[in-house]
Amino acid sequence: MAVTGPLSIVARSALQLRDGGPATVNELARSLEISRTSVENAVAALGESGLVVDAPAQNGGGAGRPARRYSLHAGAGTVVGVDIGVASVRVVLADLAGLVIAQRSYPGVAQHADGASKLAAVIDDVRRTLAEVSIPASRVRAVGVSLPGIVDDAGRVTTSVVIPEWSGIDIGSQLRQAFGCPVAVDNGVRLAAVAEHHLGVAQLVDDVIYLSVGNRIAMGLILGGRPRRGIHNAAGDIGRLAFRGLNTETGQISWRTAPTAAEVFAKARGGDPEAQHELDGFIDELAHGIATLTMTVDPAMIVIGGGLSAAHEQLLDPLRAALPGHLGLPFQVPVAEARLGAEAAAHGAVVHAFQRHAAEIYGIEDMPAPPITPLPHEPATAEQAEGDDTEEKK
Repeated sequence: MAVTGPLSIVARSALQLRDGGPATVNELARSLEISRTSVENAVAALGESGLVVDAPAQNGGGAGRPARRYSLHAGAGTVVGVDIGVASVRVVLADLAGLVIAQRSYPGVAQHADGASKLAAVIDDVRRTLAEVSIPASRVRAVGVSLPGIVDDAGRVTTSVVIPEWSGIDIGSQLRQAFGCPVAVDNGVRLAAVAEHHLGVAQLVDDVIYLSVGNRIAMGLILGGRPRRGIHNAAGDIGRLAFRGLNTETGQISWRTAPTAAEVFAKARGGDPEAQHELDGFIDELAHGIATLTMTVDPAMIVIGGGLSAAHEQLLDPLRAALPGHLGLPFQVPVAEARLGAEAAAHGAVVHAFQRHAAEIYGIEDMPAPPITPLPHEPATAEQAEGDDTEEKK
């Protein structure tokens, strides 16, 4: 049930306590430049809803009793992010302040024979993660889901090349029934772009092309600070069209000199001229496709993610060198490596849940998503990322 009262002041007070830390009523009033009475009313409403609790008092050295301090009750609820792929399923749990408290990786859905067993396995992965950190399912306030395919605004999978059994299935409704809370579902590459914009390399940049390069090429767009879905929810599903030489149905990258990208890269590093020639051609074609997209969207930044993004000297550096020749512009568009790696889509799913379901999470309609604080992780090499399916989200 949403908090009632002066909603904007309630939201501003909760936001200040969430992102600014514990504070007294006087400190809140000064920070927000509103009256003490208004803050007292807002804090009382937040306390009744269980969103705000007393924080340890700080003794300022005076003779009187220290002022009462308040803090956001971050542990009052949990938001779940799930990234579903054929090779792995990743689950991220965050508290109400956006602090990631747990993340786990499980085998992907490819090992299960049909759509129902795939979904049951994902549900079990989430429940297992919650149980491992002793969080009851009743504390989950929203779930965000990243999956491969075109997804409508209600959470129904319109079509999925990667998990065809889910085409036409309302995955959002199925998960709402399983967890008894709101569920927000979207395409994985789009949510990886959301994560890089919200907490990754593209923070504060409101027009971004996110390109996932791995087993296939797929794109997510951030325009005006918001993910671009399009009228048919298919914005960004352009890899197989914008980049020549890919499988026209799936966008899959085919390699001639070795079975996998990691092997082609390794042979090129070892001095194999044919592998290097193939890699040079791939990078030139990648630059051509990016130039086409850049002239269409005119972004402030291009972010390269997916399994091959870790290959700095073999992919990113020559790509940066090749792009200006294809663009022919008097300015350069920066090309950045994605910061979140294989965890991007799962974290984007968390952000998506916060953005779509603020009222259910906080009881406040206009609360923005918190700054997500991820757990530290080691960046993967291109070879380590070869089996990762972050790029399998379109």
